[in-house]
Amino acid sequence: MKAYSIILCLMVMCSLGFAQIKTPPQAPGQKAPAQKALAQKLSPADSTMVKTNDGVTINIHYSSPSLKGRKIGTEVAEFGKVWRTGANATTTISFDNNVTINGKALEAGKYGIHTIPGEANTTIIFNKTWDQWGTKYDQKDDALRVDVKNDKLSSSQERMKIMADKSGKVSIAWGTYGASFQVKVAN
Repeated sequence: MKAYSIILCLMVMCSLGFAQIKTPPQAPGQKAPAQKALAQKLSPADSTMVKTNDGVTINIHYSSPSLKGRKIGTEVAEFGKVWRTGANATTTISFDNNVTINGKALEAGKYGIHTIPGEANTTIIFNKTWDQWGTKYDQKDDALRVDVKNDKLSSSQERMKIMADKSGKVSIAWGTYGASFQVKVAN
């Protein structure tokens, strides 16, 4: 009984000691290092860069979330609502030339990508504000919106992926949901 009491006292003292450990102060909205590490493991950073056949360099940076059993359209990337198109910081896309996106003009530069997923169509949003946390979005900063038909993928993709190829096709794939748009150099 005496040994049990001593062990219990030591455990309580150790617990109180660990409770006193402080993490350095964080800027507003900034995650603590342990939270950052967890977020990075759950949604690792990814990127793609390609120089298209017509000479446009497309550079995309995003964090790649996993489905983890969730259903697209209801539990994540809800249909009819603006979605950050990834995780963590805003997904970015940049073009080194003026381009057209599915025939609509967009100036060279860097943009945040947001989407409004739907059951049959998705709205791809190119927003002028790209250097921010992904859940922040203001429609007044939209540079372009393009509606595209959804693609039905033949096999389910657990982790979201954004790809770009030399033809200028940019594709978003997650679960069995897909959406794509065409980038061409502006004439």
